Amino acid sequence: MTFIWQDMLWLTLTLPVLVGLYLLILRRRKKSALRYANFAMVKQAMTTGSRWRRHIPPALLLLALGVLILAVARPAAVVTLASSRATIILAMDTSGSMRAEDVEPNRMEAAQTAAKQFISNQPADVQIGIVSFAGAAVLVQAPTIDREALHSAIDRFQLRRGTAVGSGVLVALETIFPDQDFDTGPTFGGRDFDPGYSSRSLDQAGPDDQLPHQPVPPGSYQNAVIILLTDGATTTGPDPIEAGQTAADYGVRVFTVGFGSSAGEVVNYGGRSMRAQLDEESLRTIATTTQGQYFGARTSADLGEVYKLMSAKLVTEKKLTEISFIFAGVGALLTLLAAGLSTLWFGRVF
Repeated sequence: MTFIWQDMLWLTLTLPVLVGLYLLILRRRKKSALRYANFAMVKQAMTTGSRWRRHIPPALLLLALGVLILAVARPAAVVTLASSRATIILAMDTSGSMRAEDVEPNRMEAAQTAAKQFISNQPADVQIGIVSFAGAAVLVQAPTIDREALHSAIDRFQLRRGTAVGSGVLVALETIFPDQDFDTGPTFGGRDFDPGYSSRSLDQAGPDDQLPHQPVPPGSYQNAVIILLTDGATTTGPDPIEAGQTAADYGVRVFTVGFGSSAGEVVNYGGRSMRAQLDEESLRTIATTTQGQYFGARTSADLGEVYKLMSAKLVTEKKLTEISFIFAGVGALLTLLAAGLSTLWFGRVF
């Protein structure tokens, strides 16, 4: 816990002064009582119960003042609140390697089932969009709250050749910022970029187009996140690390999910054998760069647990929040309790 107005904490130094004044008043009252009253009557009146009860209301009042002073200093703490993010973009790998059967019934069907369950677990007012990527990336469902439309879009996935993780990130960003043009940059590994996806570079922009984007702090954009799932390494399209940096420049967090193992799995697709080998290092880098998080999933059960964990992270988030109202409320209750006990026991308020 921290305090926004720390200088106000100096007021706590008045508490020992008030304790001293209280003890001084008690001493004077005792001398006065002994001077003008019969000693036997005073001794009889000062029973054990009355001796400790008379100190409780002042002690509660002193405690209330201390708590109220803390409230004036505006305490703040990291608390879990409902997330303000209103849009989630699921970018899912639909490359041929997703037909591998090391996960029953195969990777693609397991990923589809987990994704649909994740969608169903989100609050009704959260918009979700779906991007599929293989050799190219495409928006298959614009952000919507229609869960049936989202499930249908996932069911329509078709496997294709190639894996363009960078394209998946950039198309997801283009969905979040439709008025922006995202430069694909140099192709990954010197390969030509698949013509299924293209984006104008800034040096081709017309005179009426907007100025280049000014980078913002990573993770600072609070209205959308990207969840990217892949089981392989990038083979074509933009460099995924550079795509991740673009997302970071726009403040969008990218949560990456690696499905499968880094050792790889041999898959037969289109009459050819290929090894689907997970590039965990790139996925971790993308997540770290964007202030997101990387998750590894080896089985369909693992993938389901990953999506459950992400649901908790996206629905709620931790923020530094002022909690002075709690201290003010406690201080008020202690004051009322002290006044009530004093009235009940002694027939007066203090």
